[in-house]
Amino acid sequence: MTSAQPVVATVPLVREPRASVLAAFQLVEDARYLGTERRPRRRVLLRRHAERTVAYRRLARDLRTP
Repeated sequence: MTSAQPVVATVPLVREPRASVLAAFQLVEDARYLGTERRPRRRVLLRRHAERTVAYRRLARDLRTP
């Protein structure tokens, strides 16, 4: 064998991804997807809470006034 001849790889150059790598990738993708829903849902909950507070205050005001 001379330096001009290519070396034949005994180990395949392309490896199959391991299950743990795929699972970690799936966790990251799930976190990205689920993370986008958190903020708007929280805003909806805050808005409901504010609306409920306003409704209770109006009711209290109406009940106070004879």
